[in-house]
Amino acid sequence: MLDLFTIFSKGGIVLWCFQSTSQAFTSSVNALIRNVILQERSGVHNFDHEGLSLQYKLDNEFDLVFVVAYQKILQLSYVDKFLNDVHLEFRDKYKNDLADGRYFQEFDFVDSFNATLQAAEQWAKAQAKAPKNMRTFEQSNKSKKTVASMIERKGEEKKQAKKKEVNFIEEPEIKPPASPKANTTKDEDIIAANRAKFAQKMNKKKNETKKSPKSSEKAGKKPRVWELGGTNKDLENLERTVDKPEDIKSHFTPDTEIVGQMKGIIKDLEVESSSEDDYEDDEVQPQQQTNQKSTSRGGMFSIFRGLVGSKNLTASDMQPALDKMKDHLIAKNVAADIAMKLCESVAKKLEGKILGTFESVASTVKATLTESLVQILSPKRRVDILRDCMETQRLGRPYVMTFCGVNGVGKSTNLAKICFWLIENNMRVLIAACDTFRAGAVEQLRTHMRHLNALHPAERHDGRQMVQLYEKGYGKDAAGIAMEAIKYATDSKFDIVLIDTAGRMQDNEPLMRALTKLIKVNEPDLVLFVGEALVGNEAVDQLVKFNQALADYSSSNNPHIIDGIVLTKFDTIDDKVGAAISMTYITGQPIVFVGTGQTYTDLKALNAKAVVHSLMK
Repeated sequence: MLDLFTIFSKGGIVLWCFQSTSQAFTSSVNALIRNVILQERSGVHNFDHEGLSLQYKLDNEFDLVFVVAYQKILQLSYVDKFLNDVHLEFRDKYKNDLADGRYFQEFDFVDSFNATLQAAEQWAKAQAKAPKNMRTFEQSNKSKKTVASMIERKGEEKKQAKKKEVNFIEEPEIKPPASPKANTTKDEDIIAANRAKFAQKMNKKKNETKKSPKSSEKAGKKPRVWELGGTNKDLENLERTVDKPEDIKSHFTPDTEIVGQMKGIIKDLEVESSSEDDYEDDEVQPQQQTNQKSTSRGGMFSIFRGLVGSKNLTASDMQPALDKMKDHLIAKNVAADIAMKLCESVAKKLEGKILGTFESVASTVKATLTESLVQILSPKRRVDILRDCMETQRLGRPYVMTFCGVNGVGKSTNLAKICFWLIENNMRVLIAACDTFRAGAVEQLRTHMRHLNALHPAERHDGRQMVQLYEKGYGKDAAGIAMEAIKYATDSKFDIVLIDTAGRMQDNEPLMRALTKLIKVNEPDLVLFVGEALVGNEAVDQLVKFNQALADYSSSNNPHIIDGIVLTKFDTIDDKVGAAISMTYITGQPIVFVGTGQTYTDLKALNAKAVVHSLMK
């Protein structure tokens, strides 16, 4: 049933291996190491690759990795138990050899492996045949209620269940009939009162008709007159979809101070003073100030000081600390699922570690979490746009970038910032206005084009206009406009084409199909997802559904999905930088640009240490 079981060290030394087929599993194991273990995704329990399902377990005490692989179509319920049993069996049998570092020897583990595998299979068969037992009281929701929730407090309304009551029908009392003389007098009084009321109503109606003789003519609703409102004669002056002669002649006063600031690579986000230095300074304090240190050194890692050192860390020891860590990450805007997986990753990395002093527990856990977060934010591949542009210039075609995302995240604004950075590096840019839906989208790009050409006039670049806008108006097919723009850029020797697309929600199937068509037809070199740094759990939903839509609607075996992320409005979130972690963890793609303001120079590159430092505060 199992195709592969291997045990190797974190240094890459294979200690023992079992293989039931002649198939080569090297690529699958390497993919597991590259995409899960090295990317700090220890919360991922199953990894699928080329029809295989792989599971692994880490041994942090001896730095070992246990990997099992089997066909994806099989549903093996005993794999988790078998992996744990083999792990314990191998550790117990070769504990002394592993402690001394004697890896280069022949480990006779075949008999123990087969016995453990047989026992696991028998256990799975017994579990399948056994009837389902009722859950215990400890497993029920009732056992999780705290004593505090059962205490009655003043001012709280207690809901009482309404008791069923028997309603008896009361028999009406039989009264003797009244005398006929009394009934007739009462009826006469009621009739007289009604006549008086009727006379009053008739008199009122007569008075109203005399006062308003033209009541038949109803006054209609008068139209509101606006102070600055125009008429149909003013439509020609208000029409801005086509340039006016006076607009062409008009010029913007350029801010020459920002020219030249964006040459070369984009600067990283500024890093504040590291909190680790402060932490080390606190540890150097004399032993007499331990009470003061316990009060002054708060934060999410203070709970780790309660853990006892000089022993192997277990999951039960770390559980309270991990719960607090998860709450802290969620408070920093990390998506709840991602925070849980990060905590599982840290727990797996620390389980079995031997710590010397209990003061080192906090620093060890902090270093482990920091290392995991930096590893997640560090890109698997470097996106060097300037180098790629030079390569496409050599091939005689423009470099094409497409911007996509939901509504209102700042796609057009950050496209203009990236355009300014490219012009600063002497690249000719053609902007394709493919947002043919939002009113004012083309005019916004035209305004940016004028500003950018005013900052970098043609006289400074040998008479070449550095930015041009390719537009076809509204209501047209975006994929067709992008194709024409790329062809025009190739003929006119432009270096880069920036394609601006309409904002769309991730659940809007027609618009997602249109975006997939644009990407499939034009095959851009880079697809950038523009997302806000303000979102939390929504970032996960947006990216997952965008990627899923691009994969499902492309009808291709190798669909082009999101290549990178532009994180906008980063200056509005203070230290709640969790969206960067969520987006990178979900896609595995790098954050290429970070928008930090409203001017052309407010564009930075992501500094992983700066983000992690803000996250750990």
